[in-house]
This record gives sequence, C-alpha cells and structure tokens, in this order.
Amino acid sequence: MAAAMVKGMWCSVCILLVVPLLQIDAANKRDPIVITEDNWRQMLEGEWMVKFYAPWCPACKGVEPAWKSFSEWGEDLDISVADVDVTQEPGLSGRFMVTSLPTIYHVINGEFRRYMGPRGKDDFITFIEERRYVDIEPMSSWKSPNSISMSLLSWLFKISMVVRNIHTSLTEDYNVPVYGSYALFAVATILMGLLLGVALVFLTDCLCPTRPHSNRQRPTEQIKTDKAPSEGEKQKENSGNEEGSENTGDIDSSDTMLRQRKPATASETENKKKDDDDDDEDDGEKEEKKEDAEESKSSDADDKKEN
Repeated sequence: MAAAMVKGMWCSVCILLVVPLLQIDAANKRDPIVITEDNWRQMLEGEWMVKFYAPWCPACKGVEPAWKSFSEWGEDLDISVADVDVTQEPGLSGRFMVTSLPTIYHVINGEFRRYMGPRGKDDFITFIEERRYVDIEPMSSWKSPNSISMSLLSWLFKISMVVRNIHTSLTEDYNVPVYGSYALFAVATILMGLLLGVALVFLTDCLCPTRPHSNRQRPTEQIKTDKAPSEGEKQKENSGNEEGSENTGDIDSSDTMLRQRKPATASETENKKKDDDDDDEDDGEKEEKKEDAEESKSSDADDKKEN
C-alpha cells in the first residue's frame, strides 16, 4: 500500500511539472492572427505575412496545414502571421485588390509586396530568413491599401456585399422571384439617382445663387435706341445711301480719269525730252557754223596782209 501511495504521489508531481511545460509550448505555437476591418492597420508596423482565403476555396484548404506550421515559427522569425477571410471582410479584399485565392502579402513597415513563390512551410521560412522580399518591387503609393483610392474601392466592395446579402435574403427568406429582386434594385437605383440630382441642384443654388431680376426701367436713351425707326428716318437713310452711292460714283470716275492721265503725262515728258535734245543739236550746229565763219574771216585777213 505504501509503495502504491508513493507511486501515486510521484505521478501527480510529474503531471504538475509537465502540464505547465506543455502549456508554455502550446503558447509558443501561435495560431495565425485574424485580421478584420477594425484591426488591419496594425499591419502597418513591423513585419507580417498575411493570407487572404475563403472557406470554400480548395486551394486555400491545401495551403492551410503549411500556413499553420509556418505561423508556429513566427516568434522565432520575429514576424506576425495573419489570416483574412474575404467572405467576412469584403472591404479588405477590395482594399488589397484580391483577385485570386489564396493571395499572400508580405508587409514590412507599411510596404506591401505580393508573395508569388511556392507555398510550403520551408519556402515561407526561407523567404523571410534570406530576405528575398527585397527583390520584389513594393506596391505603388496609389495602390497601397492605406491610400484614398483603395479606401474608396473598399467601400464599393462593402456596398456590393450588402446588395448581395439583400438579394439573397429576398430570394431565400421572403421567396421573392429573382426578376422581382432585380426590379426592386432598378427602382431603388432610379430613386437614388433622383435624390442625388436634387441634392446637387440644391448645393449649386446654395454655392452659386442666381441674381434676382430687377424691375427698374432702363434709361430713356437706351429705350430710344431700341425703338424701331420711323418712316421719315427710313427715307433719310435711303437718301443718305443714294448720296453716298453718287459720291462713290464720282470718286470712281475721278480715279479712272487719273489712271488715264498718268500714261499721257509720261508720254508728254518723253516728247519734251526729245524736243530738248533736238534744240540742243541745232544750237550745236549753229555754233559750229559761226566758228567756221570766223576761221574763214581770219584766214582772209591773213592773206590780205601778206599781199
């Protein structure tokens, strides 16, 4: 009996010592962190590996064992491993532009890179230990999940999920036909468009109000100019137009006369030049004759003196 009691005491002591160690080991083997719309911004600090999955996805189910084993190495690698269920968080799937499942991102200090390598536990560990993410170009600023454009896309995904849930509820819970659900959504869309149009008109009227129409009369001079001309004024205008046409006719005739005179004056100047040349030639001949006569007289006088 004493021996049995001693063995029982030793067994209880061993259990008390082993159970805390097992609890510590289980605590070290952490499960992936669940990321939601409320806590996703904690990924902007530190280093993370995040997997986007869906419960119905066969490929996601195939990666699940390796991903859990990799998450147990998170503390040794100084990295956080997380999961995102896109069926529960449609806004995050839009924010991270998830187009295929599973999608894995590596995040370090707010820089997002998409992991495209093999999906085994050792491959994940090697990717982190050898810093292979350095060779991958990070996402641009406008595609970053914390940018304004991705925030708007996230809201669109949320709205689409709400619409889908409403459609499912109408068709399954209330037995509304599919075409009836579509008709309700069409009417709701038209009403929303009308409400938005009224709101925009109201805002434009508030921001840019139109000027009120004044009832004051315009000045008398402006009113006179706006009145139609009387018959007497029309006659004066016609007579003025006729005089203007006569004057223009006189001006045209005088222009034609001047144009005709211009070549005549040019010919007259040429004739005058010719006459002046002829007069100069006649004067030259007369002078030559006078010189010849004087020479003959002087020669006659010389002959007389010699005789």
